[in-house]
Amino acid sequence: MITQRTAVLPTSYSVILAVSGTHLINDLIQFLLPALYPVLKSQYALSYFQLGLLTLAQQITACILQPVLGLYGDLRPKPYSLAVSMGVVAIGIVLLATAGSFAALLGAAAVLGLGSALFHPEASRVCRMASGGKLGFAQSSFQVGGNTGTALGPLAAALIVLPLGQATTAWFGLLAVCAVVILLWVARWFTEHQRLMQAAGAPPAVGPGLPRKRLVIAFAVLGALLLSKFVYIETFKSYYTFFLIEKFGLEVPQAQGFLFVFLAAVAFGTFFGGPVGDRIGRKKVIWGSIVGALPFAIVLPFTPLWAAVGLSVVVGLVLSSAFSAIVVFAQELMPQKVGMVAGFVFGFAFGVGALGAAALGALADQIGIQQVFGFLSLLLCLGFLTVLLPDLE
Repeated sequence: MITQRTAVLPTSYSVILAVSGTHLINDLIQFLLPALYPVLKSQYALSYFQLGLLTLAQQITACILQPVLGLYGDLRPKPYSLAVSMGVVAIGIVLLATAGSFAALLGAAAVLGLGSALFHPEASRVCRMASGGKLGFAQSSFQVGGNTGTALGPLAAALIVLPLGQATTAWFGLLAVCAVVILLWVARWFTEHQRLMQAAGAPPAVGPGLPRKRLVIAFAVLGALLLSKFVYIETFKSYYTFFLIEKFGLEVPQAQGFLFVFLAAVAFGTFFGGPVGDRIGRKKVIWGSIVGALPFAIVLPFTPLWAAVGLSVVVGLVLSSAFSAIVVFAQELMPQKVGMVAGFVFGFAFGVGALGAAALGALADQIGIQQVFGFLSLLLCLGFLTVLLPDLE
């Protein structure tokens, strides 16, 4: 039986909403870089591989730093680190707006990734603290904010950035400043929450007591599941517009609109995965999510336009429901180090997704983007490894 320290105090919906809202702002700004890819590709004569390197520069920073920063937060909580993270994001978006070369774009991508690395593990921890025991609900609410921001990225690009140019991304720095103000309020709540927890004498969280070998296998399986999900989704985020343009002859704004449809489906699916996991168990949600999306993903690249768009909605809804369940499942394996675990999950997911997108971008330079999308769905076969996860419920 797992004792949750978060159940001592009631659910703080205002804090969950505040952190989810700032997650929306962070991920909207983070997605402005891949949303700019059609412009950057032509303006700087970039290859698919170079676009993949931009994704890698942005995400690998988060991959390396998030577990370290998460563990540091477990050992020495810093309530104001969330506000600092959004300040770094504001700097990154200004650098992106003023970049005039591929090297400068790489630097801006790395700074954006650093801000994201600072934000995610601590934000996940705060949502868990505010959950009042509703762990899946809190994590899903946090994630749906980020996925909504990602989904809005193509619309922001189509309506503002693409027509007006790269420099207009600087205006989104104002959103980051607003997020800093919100997170300063969250920091004050964080401090008061810690005081109340200490006054209440809340017992430390207790894990399932799995042997080390079983624990290693469980995290290895979770890593494989994250690989399958995030390489698939990062490839869609980076190259789906090019796939639609090449296969169906669409204009860039149309293709960006259909990318928004896919990412909006991802946002909706993310929210429902957590509460459903609270009710029926997280392992069942993971099973149904990744394996359930497989048949639709296989068919998608070979259908007419409107069928492909419809299937992308189904795949986005089903596949994305796993992430909140995976985060909470991993935290339940090691509830004493929720920041480090969240950092591992987010960092590994971002890093492996970026590496996969870069590798598939290089492959697309050789064989074509349509061919890459033709076999992309095979990644989801890794979902069958879910059978190796322990039963925690």
